[in-house]
Amino acid sequence: MILISWKEEARDMLKPPMERHGRQHTIMPTNVNYRANIWALKEEGCTHLVVTTACGSLREEIQPADIVIIDQFIDRTTRRHQTFYDGSSTSPAGVCHIPMADPFCNKTREVLIEVARNLGVKCHPKGTMLTIEGPHFSSRAESLMFRQWGADVLNMTTVPEVVLAREAGLCYASIAMATDYDCWKEHEETVCVDNVLKTMKENANKAASILLTAVPHISKMDWTETVKNMKTVVQCSVMLPKH
Repeated sequence: MILISWKEEARDMLKPPMERHGRQHTIMPTNVNYRANIWALKEEGCTHLVVTTACGSLREEIQPADIVIIDQFIDRTTRRHQTFYDGSSTSPAGVCHIPMADPFCNKTREVLIEVARNLGVKCHPKGTMLTIEGPHFSSRAESLMFRQWGADVLNMTTVPEVVLAREAGLCYASIAMATDYDCWKEHEETVCVDNVLKTMKENANKAASILLTAVPHISKMDWTETVKNMKTVVQCSVMLPKH
């Protein structure tokens, strides 16, 4: 994930990439401390969070090694903290009912889509990500059901990351890298870690090119109104306790 602060007075325009699962991939998706990661970025003054994520394709037209700039999600997780406003002694006051009709920052997404097209990278400009709990891959019955639900790709990390980023008022966008056809597609090799890693390596250069080109574009744009609107949405979504 790439962390961006677009303001001129910010200490860094581009911070180093972070590894959700740890540098040695020792943290399974359920145990990633999404809240700590997002809160730390907010405290650092970041305004944007642009991430990459490996995913399985649920559509014939989204081929392994394709890029998808996702715009919607379906949540199938069950064991994750999805809000900062949980009533604990250290949490912000109140309950946050954050709107999620448009969970990803469309202005940031448009930059990524334009950059991908200019670079000649095959890119699907929208798609619905279904996030499963993991760490096991989905069964064939589940994979077929997810297709019927209208999901286009699936992974294990978009939720709650996108929800928490919205609560934190960050402009969040995701570059999804298709690594396989999951297990719904007949006559295709069943998804496995080796094949996922192989395709991820092939995709890494594409994602890196998009990020390295997009970040300067983002930093030169005026985000004053967008950031202000994000913060206003959060403020209006918090119900404070009555005294």
